[in-house]
Amino acid sequence: MHQLRLFFIALQFFTRIPIPAWVGFEADWLRQSSRYFPATGWVVGAVCAGVYAGAAELWPHAVAVLLSTIAGILLTGAFHEDGFADVCDGFGGGMTPERVLDIMKDSRVGAYGAIGILLMLALKLTLLISLPPALIVPILFIAHPLSRLASCSLIWRMHYARHEGKAKPLAQDMHTGEFLIACLSVLLPSALLLHFFPFPPASILMALVLMCLLTWRMARMFQRRINGFTGDCLGATQQVAEVGIYLGLLAFQVQ
Repeated sequence: MHQLRLFFIALQFFTRIPIPAWVGFEADWLRQSSRYFPATGWVVGAVCAGVYAGAAELWPHAVAVLLSTIAGILLTGAFHEDGFADVCDGFGGGMTPERVLDIMKDSRVGAYGAIGILLMLALKLTLLISLPPALIVPILFIAHPLSRLASCSLIWRMHYARHEGKAKPLAQDMHTGEFLIACLSVLLPSALLLHFFPFPPASILMALVLMCLLTWRMARMFQRRINGFTGDCLGATQQVAEVGIYLGLLAFQVQ
């Protein structure tokens, strides 16, 4: 029951989905719930896949992909996309760690953020439209939790860069056992899904390699520039890792 509570708290934090009143709340539960951050990706992926599957029955593939992407953004409140834009602004315009953090905290979107989010969304939509329609549903199911697992690895291996912040209660000292739970909640269901929707091994390997390389590159940049991560960094890493998965799957022209 406690683990179910933690999952619901993570779901409430990372999406706009209401949770049952019986779940309750304690401050320490929010920190513990980070282990289920990747598992919330299954819910987001299910909604995006469901919208795509329904829309594809009525409209062309490209329209269904766009509607699916809109559904995901509405479901999460553009939480991760906003983080990506803030990171673009902060790391693009800030020269010192303090200035980078100040810019990311500013609610206004600058030129770096606007250009970055437009290009990122354009690339994501282009990749999904280019992938085979028959495989979009399993791809969405897998990409959302996997990309959140990549983002979760920052909580596990790095320190929070601010003295205060919205994500700080969630981002304090994730233990290896908690990260292992996060891995199992993603990798075991993904392996089962791939059993029913076999992708070429080369495309799966490329997707995982790109996801890991991009996550490592983002983490290294965060560590070098601000000596840690913030909630915006988690969102940006999720978005970049998700795009990396799509790039890897498309590289070998999945059929």
